[in-house]
Amino acid sequence: MSTNSGTTQGVQGITESDIAQYLAHTPAFFERHAELLSSVQLTSPHGQRAVSLQERQMEMLRERIKGLEHKIVEMIRHGQENASLADRLHRCTRRILLTTDAAELPARTLASLMHEFMIPQAAIRLWGVAPPADGRGDAEPPSDDVKSFAASLSAPYCGVNAGFEASKWLAEPGAAKSMAMLPLRHGEQCFGLLVFGSPDPTRYAAEMGTEFLARIGEVVSAALARLRPVA
Repeated sequence: MSTNSGTTQGVQGITESDIAQYLAHTPAFFERHAELLSSVQLTSPHGQRAVSLQERQMEMLRERIKGLEHKIVEMIRHGQENASLADRLHRCTRRILLTTDAAELPARTLASLMHEFMIPQAAIRLWGVAPPADGRGDAEPPSDDVKSFAASLSAPYCGVNAGFEASKWLAEPGAAKSMAMLPLRHGEQCFGLLVFGSPDPTRYAAEMGTEFLARIGEVVSAALARLRPVA
């Protein structure tokens, strides 16, 4: 009796599954019957020509190696991108730490972030901080709604600009098609909001990861906490 399925009965009740298990557990079979490796003909996946079992195995190995090479290239690329991001954040952090005048921190922080990460537009608003000596715009008090929104963020917000009040802090609100908003915290208390805007609607997509943005928010929070009055 012939069979077309591994689940149907073959000769004397032997199934394809039985044969496969036997061959898997009896590697010496092909040593005793080496001629089968060249005599068995299979259809090549790259055409209708027939190839030997050995050739088919080589094709499978080449495909597997090619897939592994692609994965390695992707891993290297991601590693290089991560290293570049880490270097940029390091330079930003260094510039912030070298800023001795606390009043210059917001502007210096924004300029550094925009330069290093090529951010088209950015803004900061702070509340509960010492009155500015130079009338800087970052200390202009936002509405209670913005404060509540910032305090409610457990992670940076990324998505389309849906007419958020915070978008009006940017130089060109209409040009910001996507936004990222990072809450600034000192301990459990939220005292500010950092806003990025981009004309690219996919730059800050809702489905993107926010781990790196969260790190930026932590660094900026630690730096600008110096502006809060001492308790």
